[in-house]
Amino acid sequence: MVTGKRLADLGYRAFTGSMMLLTMYGGYMCVMRGYRFVQKQNQLKLAAENQDPEILKD
Repeated sequence: MVTGKRLADLGYRAFTGSMMLLTMYGGYMCVMRGYRFVQKQNQLKLAAENQDPEILKD
């Protein structure tokens, strides 16, 4: 028979484990968003550098 204390302990462990995974996933999402932002900025900078100066005179 599972006692109340044992059940509470298992619930606590399950909850804290899920919160750890959620925190790790949130951190991953933030890092990937920052990475994509930097990549997009680099692509825009490279595209601007490769423009024909005659086009940019407008």
